[in-house]
Amino acid sequence: MTMKSIARVVWNRRVLAVAGVLAVLATSACSQSGNSSSSTSGAAAGGNGKAKIFVIGGKSDDPFWSKVKRGVDDAAKVVQAQGGSVTFLGPQNYDNLGPDAAKLIDSTLSQGATAVIAPDWVPDAEDAALKHVTDQKVPLFIYNAGGLPAADKVGAVNYVGSEEYTAGKAGGTYLGQHSAKHSLCVNTLPGSTNTEDRCRGIGDGIKANGGTSTELPLPSSQFGNQTAVAQAIKAALLKDSSIDSVVTISTSDAGSAVSAVQQANLTGKVKPATFDMDTATLNNIKNGTTLFAIDQQPYMQGYLSVSMANSYVAYGINLPQRPILTGPAIIDSQNVDQALAGEQAGVR
Repeated sequence: MTMKSIARVVWNRRVLAVAGVLAVLATSACSQSGNSSSSTSGAAAGGNGKAKIFVIGGKSDDPFWSKVKRGVDDAAKVVQAQGGSVTFLGPQNYDNLGPDAAKLIDSTLSQGATAVIAPDWVPDAEDAALKHVTDQKVPLFIYNAGGLPAADKVGAVNYVGSEEYTAGKAGGTYLGQHSAKHSLCVNTLPGSTNTEDRCRGIGDGIKANGGTSTELPLPSSQFGNQTAVAQAIKAALLKDSSIDSVVTISTSDAGSAVSAVQQANLTGKVKPATFDMDTATLNNIKNGTTLFAIDQQPYMQGYLSVSMANSYVAYGINLPQRPILTGPAIIDSQNVDQALAGEQAGVR
């Protein structure tokens, strides 16, 4: 499938998702009558119009998760207007991500959650806690990581987010179609399903276009550590002169890749790229020091998840689309200005 075809499919899915949520919000703002054809059993609040929603997310100072939370907060305004509440919980760091997330998930039940929204980052560590939620008949929505298979495995209502392998494959395909022959996928959260799937997708995408990929796993304690990650990437580049592109798993490490390429005197020969995006990354795309970013629209992940959970809990309303996909979309020199406008508004 060409990149234009991928973009067309993604756009069509986005239209379906947003259209569905607009219908949900309109219905939620009105009454419960006339919705029997859209309702499903299992709404936890008994149709009283109030929800107590808990959202598990990343660190508060993580740029990606600040956008997710912006979407959560905007959708929470509707919940609060109906007398409900939305609480966002996140770990202090990513050193023990799976077990820490499991503890947060468990804590939502003791706090009286009527719906839980959570990523399935590390299934081995989280699935028992997620299954405990559904065993207690509390509606669960998986978002951001895990995909529909994870949602089905633990009995969740739906999945909202990007399919990480698909996103990675789109990035790998782009690299292969732009003359890259050997990519280095830098994973600073090894063991997490979403980041492993990203690197695996990069490898399969570039392989299908005649290239190869190598994964560079680094300790999760180095996530976002500009100096440590840059030094590790630089060492890998100097050790293997065949590497002509570097892909980082998030914008927290994207700047490190640019720095490493510059320090190794390989600017122009080795092209950095990244999953996700921020202002610095978009400006680097604009000035040519970064090839592309793979956008999964974090704002929409937070907004859609909370909107869906609220409508489901309050009125038993569910959407027919499974999963609700928010990506991938490739941001490069051709569409970077539009992405910058969204970034400056705090929603991309």
